[in-house]
Amino acid sequence: MANHKSSIKRIRSNDAKRVENRYYAKTTRNAVKALRTATSKKEASALLPKVSSMLDKLAKKSVIHKNKAGNLKSKLAKKVATLK
Repeated sequence: MANHKSSIKRIRSNDAKRVENRYYAKTTRNAVKALRTATSKKEASALLPKVSSMLDKLAKKSVIHKNKAGNLKSKLAKKVATLK
């Protein structure tokens, strides 16, 4: 158990941030999955900017690495381009 007031506060704030980060990461993963399973090009094209934005925000807040965000965006854009 932490002995200092600041340590106790840090534990509380870390827990709150962890819960928020997990929520946004899970939401983004679900959006990526929805984009991957999209069958029409129109639907996928509409989803791509939203998903890209979500990935950029996660990378900016260091929830995921910036290169991982870039790799995912690249693969998703490639997927959308191949749809008919």
